[in-house]
Amino acid sequence: MRFRALAVTSLVVLALLAVAAADEFPMKASDAVPAATGKIKADTDRNGNTALELKFEHLAPPDRLNPAKTTYVVWAKPSEDRPPEKLGVVRVNPEDMAATVKATVPYKKFDVLVTAEDNANVDHPSGTEVLRGFVDKK
Repeated sequence: MRFRALAVTSLVVLALLAVAAADEFPMKASDAVPAATGKIKADTDRNGNTALELKFEHLAPPDRLNPAKTTYVVWAKPSEDRPPEKLGVVRVNPEDMAATVKATVPYKKFDVLVTAEDNANVDHPSGTEVLRGFVDKK
């Protein structure tokens, strides 16, 4: 019984340490969405990949931009000589202008950018860049 309690306590402590080990990186908003804020939480998963949770606040829905767009797309750009890779689409809640996106990448150092696009089915950034951050997960 005492061993079981010790094992459970150890697992809880390890879980808390894993959560605490996540790094946070800020995102900078462009003039297209000056009130927007973004944070990137980056953690290393059990496979050695970087698990991302991006949180956005005060992000105007894309149809309110000038010119209006239909969606925001998140990209990872690992280096200058490689093209950005699409991570997903940002779905802004129009009530509180907030959104969360989760993704996993094999990189430790890379740029994260959010672009406003006419179409979610783009394969490279073609619209206005609205947010940018840099992840350096050592």
